[in-house]
Amino acid sequence: MGAGEGGGEMAAAAVSLDGVRDKNVMQLKKLNTALFPVRYNDKYYADALASGDFTRLGCCCRVVKTRSQTVKKRIFEKLTCSYFSDICVGSIACRLEKKEGGAICVYIMTLGVLAPYRGLGVGTKLLNHVLDLSHKQNIWEIYLHVQTNNDDAIAFYKRFGFEITDTIRNYYMNISPPDCYVLSKVIPQPHSKK
Repeated sequence: MGAGEGGGEMAAAAVSLDGVRDKNVMQLKKLNTALFPVRYNDKYYADALASGDFTRLGCCCRVVKTRSQTVKKRIFEKLTCSYFSDICVGSIACRLEKKEGGAICVYIMTLGVLAPYRGLGVGTKLLNHVLDLSHKQNIWEIYLHVQTNNDDAIAFYKRFGFEITDTIRNYYMNISPPDCYVLSKVIPQPHSKK
C-alpha cells in the first residue's frame, strides 16, 4: 500500500539494518517461522551466516505519519541508526555462489517482512542493501526463486528490475502450488577507469 499523490498522509518507518551473527541468529529463525511455510535446515543458517554483509535483519525503529516523500526521505536519513523500539520486523538472507568460470553471484534465499510493517520501506531497504553491496563487490547477477502464485513478491522484484528467466516445476515440497519462477537481475558494473 502506498499513498496517492496530492500530499495525503502516509506511514514511514525508520529502519536500521543489523548483521546476523551467532548471538542473534535466533531472531532470523523466529522471523522465518512467522513468515514462511517452510522450515529451514541448519545449512540455510550456516549459508546465511557465511554470507556476511549479504544477510541482514531489518529493525523498525519507529513509524510516523508524514505528508510528503521529501519528509519521508529525511526521516529515513536521520533515524537510520537510532532505535526507538528495537523490533525486528524483516530479514534478507543470501548465499554467495560460484558460477562456471569462477564468477560469484548472489542467491536470495529469503526476503520477508512481517505483515503489519509491509509497505513502509523495510523490504525495499533490505533489497537495496544487497543490490548496493553486490554492485560495490562487482557481483554481476542476483537471482531467487518465487512461488508462481506469489503475485506480490513477483511485482516487488520486478520494480527493482528483476525478470522471470525460468519456471521450475515441482520445486517446492509440501506446499501448493509446487512450481516456482526464477527471477534474475543483472547488475550493471562501472567501467574501469584507466
